[in-house]
Amino acid sequence: MGNHKNNIKEILKGNKIIAVLVIDDVENAVPVAKHLIKGGINAIELALRTEASVDAVKEIKEQVPEMIVGVGTVLTPSQVDAVAPFADFIVTPGCNPSVIKAANERGIPIGPGIATPSDIEVAVELGCRVLKLFPAEPMGGIPYLNAIDAPYAHLGITYIPLGGLNFENSSTYLTHPKILAIGGSWIAPRQLIQQQNWEQIEKNALEATTMSIKEETK
Repeated sequence: MGNHKNNIKEILKGNKIIAVLVIDDVENAVPVAKHLIKGGINAIELALRTEASVDAVKEIKEQVPEMIVGVGTVLTPSQVDAVAPFADFIVTPGCNPSVIKAANERGIPIGPGIATPSDIEVAVELGCRVLKLFPAEPMGGIPYLNAIDAPYAHLGITYIPLGGLNFENSSTYLTHPKILAIGGSWIAPRQLIQQQNWEQIEKNALEATTMSIKEETK
């Protein structure tokens, strides 16, 4: 890819909302991506949780090139290898040094998952400055983020919270100065993708985009 490991911020380019996708059937990959874009969502995290996941990443990257394709649930260096030719960036649920090193070696930007100060220190030592706060809401949301970020505030870390976010609570995250973007599966839930309910997914995307714009202009 040729991307530097720290440039997720540059890749997202102001895209504040990332749709988290779980795709069970490759044929659904391109339609869901196209309808998200119609609704104004230009960035996804496609979770490697099904047999179709890697092929779905390839299909979207090849057929919907305007979509920023992040790959999530990356647990092993071999999974890094599998998505390396296609992923714009990688995120992980936890802070696994072997996965971070593999991504760094291959030049793929990575946002490792953090939940504790120790996780932050491991990630920072390995060169990461964009971190995925996961699971954000169950851990305590914004108050928890403020507390764990405080000792590291001078390092210029930004966060992508995922886990428990929805239409109701997203606005509090979107206005936080340390939050680069938010991620969630509420825009294109697995069941809606399985049902091929593209109309509802596009509607959800439009609603999320509208909310994001409102928060930015406050």
